[in-house]
Amino acid sequence: MSSSTQTQVIICGAGPIGMTLALDLARRGIRSTLIERTDGRVETPKLGLVGIRTMEIFRRMGLADYVRDTEFRRDFGLSMVYCTTIAQHFLGRIDYPSLQDEPSIPDSPETKWRCSQIFLNPMLQARVEAEPLIDLRLNTSLDAFADQGEGVSVTVTGPDGAQAVLTGAYLVGCDGAGSRVRRALDIGMTGKQELDHSVAVFFRSAALGGEHKMGHAERYYFLGENGWWGNISAMDGRELWRLTVPSNKDGVDEVIRTADAWVRKALGTDEMPFEVISALPWRRTELTADSYGRGRVWLCGDSAHTMSPTGGLGMNTGMGDVENLGWKLAAMLQGWGGPSLLDSYEVERRPIAQRNSSASTRNYSQLKSVKDCKGILDETPEGEAARARVGETITKATETEWETLGIHLGYRYEGSPVIEPDGTEADGDDWRWYRPSARPGHRAPHAWISGSAREGLSTLDLFGEGFVLLRLGATPPEGEALARAARARNLTLRSYWLSDPAIRSLNGAALVLVRPDGHVAWRGDALPDDCDALIARVTGA
Repeated sequence: MSSSTQTQVIICGAGPIGMTLALDLARRGIRSTLIERTDGRVETPKLGLVGIRTMEIFRRMGLADYVRDTEFRRDFGLSMVYCTTIAQHFLGRIDYPSLQDEPSIPDSPETKWRCSQIFLNPMLQARVEAEPLIDLRLNTSLDAFADQGEGVSVTVTGPDGAQAVLTGAYLVGCDGAGSRVRRALDIGMTGKQELDHSVAVFFRSAALGGEHKMGHAERYYFLGENGWWGNISAMDGRELWRLTVPSNKDGVDEVIRTADAWVRKALGTDEMPFEVISALPWRRTELTADSYGRGRVWLCGDSAHTMSPTGGLGMNTGMGDVENLGWKLAAMLQGWGGPSLLDSYEVERRPIAQRNSSASTRNYSQLKSVKDCKGILDETPEGEAARARVGETITKATETEWETLGIHLGYRYEGSPVIEPDGTEADGDDWRWYRPSARPGHRAPHAWISGSAREGLSTLDLFGEGFVLLRLGATPPEGEALARAARARNLTLRSYWLSDPAIRSLNGAALVLVRPDGHVAWRGDALPDDCDALIARVTGA
């Protein structure tokens, strides 16, 4: 016996990407049904870093404080430590502060955060379950779907074994690297299919969170005479950890079988108690979907791109997809999105996935690049010299892995059909350094708004609900003609006058039109002659 349920957007996959997309749609008034084939519990955490741009997205959605309230220990130092084992030889350290000591930067109202998936998922799920516009269905598998032109129908099997048919306007596959939605669309993936096969060993050890020879670290990298062979990442800064052991297709089963021995090898002592919770094999890849979808079916997150976790860019790239896709789906459903708006999702986001996955592979290659480690285990003066040499080499090789502000804040949408260029040349896309710019396609830059009624108000806090026209400087042009053109297309456009000359200088123009995702759609010192044509372009009409 089957039942039928009508919604607006059906989302397949209730990981961080799927749940955040559902929450983003809900705040825009869009109903969604979120299906997840598991019970939602995370057996082995796959992520730990919530990047600064993702924290900005969560801030816009009212979720940033919830992320900061999760379990990671605030005073736990987050350095990168290189050693032979926890109990044996120190090789090097790249110092980073704890969460409570993380300095603010002038380029953002937020800072990056440590929040393992074992804490992020339950936090998001609690918000999802409290949202009346979201229908969350756990233990529910996708059987088939059809794009019927005017909408989609999705056949699912629920926890009781009964089939049901969901109908909606759109289907979004947020169902991970093995995406059933992507495979059903017969969309291939291009890139590197196999960088390695690894095992993630999730374990508990309060002793590792206490005082020991290597001190506190977000990550401990282990090197032997053949170079890097694994690393431990802190999941809560107290007792939960993840050991990553790189291997190959034929070797992962043996690593899983001997997971206890691998943890003991990393600790380097029998005097540090631990308990293995789970061990999960996974394949390290660098792949981007050949298409991000078509018609009424789209891909988001790992279903559209996969990358090495070196640098922590995977989930954070997916959150950029959510920020881009959510408002465009809402625009189509609310009637002000034009026929090319959804097509711009792939045009804008696919190059960013290729860029970020390439950076992640580079980080992985740098980690593996230090191979001449002969003698580092020797208790001799020569061994001491070898350790000093290897420590200096590995820290230099990998120091850029976590210095990636340009990757997180500096990406821009070049050649987009829904952005009006202003003729200026783009700065170089530097992965490490970020230079604020309001050039069309870029993230609108952050600045604190002085004299506002609300203390700590960022320019970024003005964006998110609809389009925003910033009128900057002492005597900016009026924006009424643009507002009339927006009203004619049922587009919400709010206008803010910010007289601060520093904000005017930062943006490089008197007028800046910002999209709901915080990216600049157009800028100029005067309104264009044809405001309707501008609104038509930026809404895909």
